[in-house]
Amino acid sequence: MAPRILLARHGQTEWSLLGRHTGRTDIPLLEEGRRGAKLLGERLHRGPWQGLPGVEVRTSPLVRASETCELAGFGDRAEPWDALMEWDYGAYEGLTPPEIQKIQPGWFIWRDGVPEGETLAQLSDRADEIVEWARSADRDVLVFAHGHILRSIGARWLGEDVSFASRIRLDPTSLSVLGWAYGAPALERWNDTGHLEQ
Repeated sequence: MAPRILLARHGQTEWSLLGRHTGRTDIPLLEEGRRGAKLLGERLHRGPWQGLPGVEVRTSPLVRASETCELAGFGDRAEPWDALMEWDYGAYEGLTPPEIQKIQPGWFIWRDGVPEGETLAQLSDRADEIVEWARSADRDVLVFAHGHILRSIGARWLGEDVSFASRIRLDPTSLSVLGWAYGAPALERWNDTGHLEQ
């Protein structure tokens, strides 16, 4: 079996609800986010997933991701990994896109990056490290992390420049699966939030 990587974005937080760039600030889940995490876990413990026996689990150490992992029922199997932390937004941490536009008109994060934070090249390298790890053995992996790093992993899994991540958005508590088609890396499932629609 060729390895797949299952991507779980953390549940809703106050800052994600407001559209604030939440990089390394350790924001907790809202009650809605906790509910979504439990629903995601219920989904992954039913067919066809059946609790993903044998899957290797890693989580961002930031509380919004690690709590999502715990509430989804994978906390006892998860290893924290700094590589899964969100993009370091530097001077733009906590700001919304309209606020940033006032500082830097025409700003586009996937082209312009952020001042005093992680560069696009550094973000891409970190995504490559995660993709290499996911492909390193004959087993599936499940990661709990954040919107921009997960989108970057998606882009790099497909062999695209990290800027391709601008085209593959992710909602809170979504499930995505990166796998293979005809021997080439492929999106099997993307931004699936069906478990939240109960």
